[in-house]
Amino acid sequence: MIYSMTGYAARTLDVERGALHIELKSVNSRYLDFQFRICEELRVVEPALRELFSARLTRGKLECRLGFAAATSRAQPQTINSDLLERLKAFEDQVLGELPQAAPLSVAEVLRWPGMFGDDSLDIEALVPSCLALAKDALADFSESRAREGAKLAAVILERVERMRELVREVAPRIPAAQQAFQDKLKQRLVDAIGSADDERIRQEVAVFAVRIDVAEELARLSTHLDEVERVLKAGGASGKRLDFLMQELNREANTLGSKSVVTEVSQTAMELKLLIEQMREQIQNLE
Repeated sequence: MIYSMTGYAARTLDVERGALHIELKSVNSRYLDFQFRICEELRVVEPALRELFSARLTRGKLECRLGFAAATSRAQPQTINSDLLERLKAFEDQVLGELPQAAPLSVAEVLRWPGMFGDDSLDIEALVPSCLALAKDALADFSESRAREGAKLAAVILERVERMRELVREVAPRIPAAQQAFQDKLKQRLVDAIGSADDERIRQEVAVFAVRIDVAEELARLSTHLDEVERVLKAGGASGKRLDFLMQELNREANTLGSKSVVTEVSQTAMELKLLIEQMREQIQNLE
């Protein structure tokens, strides 16, 4: 299966004191790069998440957001911590005794004081397995989204491959006759200049020129490279770098085909091939 480097997934998991939420999204990158945005309470989970993602991904810049939202009903119990309230009042009296100009604590500030409604700290160790389970589910969704995008990109590439094959099939049968006609013109010009068709130099020049404009090897290599593109796409996996290399090889053959061309048809075909190769290259930049 072919995977795109762009993808998105989000999942939420209800836990005892609230809900965990994770979001994954990625863009293109030459290498595998992570960017974690995790709330401080859950920062301890980052190494395990990094290991989990590294086992499934090979390229792309992945951004992972992980957070915890406390349940309202649990975050605001009705019983105030009387001992903490007394200590806080004593501290306030002491501070105001030393700094009379200091502002007293408001009711809202007192109610927001950590621990005022009991122990509201998170049990991080208990949340770690839930975080990893949530991340695995999100990663599965994320991989599916990348696979769907990869399938679309592969279809576009295969369309270009088929169009290139059509161009080669259309122009190949006409090349020998066109080249022969051009050689005959060249031979006639040489005869007009030298004055003898039997001159050995004319035969040598025509023979050398025929070798220079022979594009059979380029057409054969084009077909071979196109076969390899189809094979790589069918094999799936992390194939972006391999396909990018094949685009370089295809472009080299198309350039050589154009440089050897002595007829307009071949030159136009070479230009169309280069355009299709560039279109494929743009899509391949998105593949893992």
